[in-house]
Amino acid sequence: PQAQPLNEEEMARLALGLRTRLQNDAGNVEGWLMLGRTGMVLGNAGTATGAYANAYRLDPKNRDAALGYAEALTRSSDPEDNRRGGELLRRLVS
Repeated sequence: PQAQPLNEEEMARLALGLRTRLQNDAGNVEGWLMLGRTGMVLGNAGTATGAYANAYRLDPKNRDAALGYAEALTRSSDPEDNRRGGELLRRLVS
């Protein structure tokens, strides 16, 4: 049987658990990526951007980290974030 998707409350608990775990394992790129994805699903731009930034800083060659960070930046209301996200996307496709 297929598992049911997580509801919003379960996603929020997952995000809290990930943040707690990452305090003790800040070098875990996959954990930061998962927190970034969770932040995007929850519509929490700050969490998503911060998590993807950490993943990208730890492993700039990781395409998932770069793409997630670029997407979070381009969704920001800050024009400077939008510019940086666009630059990162251009580098990814070149």
